[in-house]
Amino acid sequence: MTDIGPPGPQLWEEPEESPDGYDDYAPPPPTAAAPRARPDMWTVVLGVFGGALLGTGVTLAILGFTGVFEEPPVPTNPPPPILTVPPPTTAPAVIADTGNATEVALRAIPSIIAVETTSALGEGGGSGVVYSDDGYIITNHHVVSEADQLAIVFSDGGRWVPEIIGMDDLTDIAVLRVTRPDLTPIEVGSSGLLVIGERAVAVGNPLALEGGPSVTYGIVSALNRSLEVESGETLFGLIQTDAPITRGSSGGALLDSAARLVGITTAIAVSDVGAEGLGFAIPIDTALDVANDLIEDGVVSHAQLGIQGETAFAESDGAE
Repeated sequence: MTDIGPPGPQLWEEPEESPDGYDDYAPPPPTAAAPRARPDMWTVVLGVFGGALLGTGVTLAILGFTGVFEEPPVPTNPPPPILTVPPPTTAPAVIADTGNATEVALRAIPSIIAVETTSALGEGGGSGVVYSDDGYIITNHHVVSEADQLAIVFSDGGRWVPEIIGMDDLTDIAVLRVTRPDLTPIEVGSSGLLVIGERAVAVGNPLALEGGPSVTYGIVSALNRSLEVESGETLFGLIQTDAPITRGSSGGALLDSAARLVGITTAIAVSDVGAEGLGFAIPIDTALDVANDLIEDGVVSHAQLGIQGETAFAESDGAE
């Protein structure tokens, strides 16, 4: 048989009695563990700092991954549409139409003179316009051509005897000159800039009435008119206006709304039934060209186109 040996201690065994036989025996106290060494200050600081750096790095990495630091896209405007604009059409130039008849009259009247004539047929009259500082005056040929004696009267009442520089019957223009020192020449415009419908002011001395020049008001009714006058000549390129013009106003001024001289009033046309007449003026561009020729040469050369014929006979120079 196998020797099992003495039985070991059982869980129910009575506790060991104290050496003195008392029951209040207590086991010896446990031995205290050795105290742990405390970390120094620099270890703590470095640990905190390192942890902070690590946390910051992780945070930045997460934010960068999620796109927080990316700049938002800048919106771009779509390019404007390209529009095809047709080239502008050229409109005729229009003289500024800002004045009124009162302003025009005040500026023009000192430059308008009355022409007094005496001839074998009696007394007559007309008008004229001072247009230069050296005393030149434009009027109509038919106003002065038959005069035996001639005088001009200014708006201030001054009376002078002028010199006749020259006359042209084909354009009905004449040029006079006075030596008065304190003349007020009118501002000269351009008839080439006129358009139908713009304002027109006529200034002259109708019917030889006393009291100074007369002013009438209207528009430019038409351009480039032709008209046969009493002398039998035909005047071309005339300005037509509805500003009333009557006898005595011949040789006066037709002005635009800025008081610039654009024509020399020359004739009226009256219908057979007695309707109000239409006025006509020689364009100032034409009048100045003629006046310059008269001042420089005393005459005007007009271009003419014609055919001169003669009889021609065929001659035989050999056997037929």
